[in-house]
Amino acid sequence: MTSLRRLSLVTDEIHPRRPGALRIAIATQDMKALNAHFGSAKHFAVYDVTPDGWDFVEAVSFDDVSSETGKHRIEGDDRITPKVTALRGCHLLFCRAIGGPSAAKVISAKIHPIKVGQAEPIQDVLSRTQQMLRTTPPPWLRKVLAQAGVAEKKPFEDED
Repeated sequence: MTSLRRLSLVTDEIHPRRPGALRIAIATQDMKALNAHFGSAKHFAVYDVTPDGWDFVEAVSFDDVSSETGKHRIEGDDRITPKVTALRGCHLLFCRAIGGPSAAKVISAKIHPIKVGQAEPIQDVLSRTQQMLRTTPPPWLRKVLAQAGVAEKKPFEDED
């Protein structure tokens, strides 16, 4: 059985998602850097990102994670579904690596996985995402934004 813990900021005010915010999850072992594979991530740092800034939403933590060897334990030992369920509502998932079956589950939950080759500070991931939102986002991100209701859906023929 997988144990799940959530840590959220508590304030006197209720802070709903800002209009136009993109919710992203970052796979991390230490809450400081994007430095984990999806299956072996002990934590996911969840942020709302807009062109103007970002807000920490919550940290989602797991006790029982996969090793990074690529080998699975016993048949029927599902550690992926609870992670995908915990990330519902996110639009993007940044991780060092993700296997095919995990990627399929993430995509079917309408979360776009992004593999990043090198570990990097969480702040760098947030800054890069914010910069993409400020400029002309690439087609894959425009599609995610449209599906999330954050941007207007435009046909690709209308692009310059």
